[in-house]
Amino acid sequence: MLISQTCQLSQQMKSKDIIDKIKSLKNPKNIAGMARFGIRPKSQVYGISMPEIRQMAKEIKKDHELALLLFKSGIHEAKMLATIIAEHEKITEKEVNEWVKLFDSCDIVDQCCMNLFWQSKICRKNIFEWVKSEEEFIRRTAFSLIAVLAVKNKEMKNAEFLKFFPLIKKYATDERNFVKKSVNWALRQIGKRNKSLNIEAIKLAHQIREIGQKKNSKSAKWVASSALSELLSPKYQDKLK
Repeated sequence: MLISQTCQLSQQMKSKDIIDKIKSLKNPKNIAGMARFGIRPKSQVYGISMPEIRQMAKEIKKDHELALLLFKSGIHEAKMLATIIAEHEKITEKEVNEWVKLFDSCDIVDQCCMNLFWQSKICRKNIFEWVKSEEEFIRRTAFSLIAVLAVKNKEMKNAEFLKFFPLIKKYATDERNFVKKSVNWALRQIGKRNKSLNIEAIKLAHQIREIGQKKNSKSAKWVASSALSELLSPKYQDKLK
């Protein structure tokens, strides 16, 4: 019991030291730049760049318990750091869903998917639940994770990605900026994975364009147009040969 309390106190001290360092690196220009790109988290923001955060993570190394403390800090950069030092083998269903509920910007969603969630089978299973949420960043998490899986997971079969197509088709009409961009990202990345999926993704994009015309959905029209422009481009068609 005493050893456990000592370890916990040590982690809390580490967490405080890291947060103090983040505060010392505050960059008002970066904060303003983030806001211009629509990144306005409810969390406290200090404007620390991702290269700086990654350097901190390199020095800290993997530490799941510390990651959990940092994510609960209410500080944007500490949460970003947590996504890098957390361990996918240790993260639980409860922790995953606690984190997702605290997502408050597109960059924390995407970094978490790229650094951590894509390696977790728990997260992959939750995609079909997260899309049902009316919370903008929870739904974005589902589609950002699909996009990252298409790029990073070399073991997934085509059939597994085809199961995501009904979700892409259904939510392409979501007019919210951070959702429609993630839907588009998912469709494009699946379509760039191999020739077979490219053909299917192009078909789906045409279907989404038709939905956009019928429902007068600006989002669906944009998702389809952007995806077709990239997936039909000579650059990717030559690569897929």
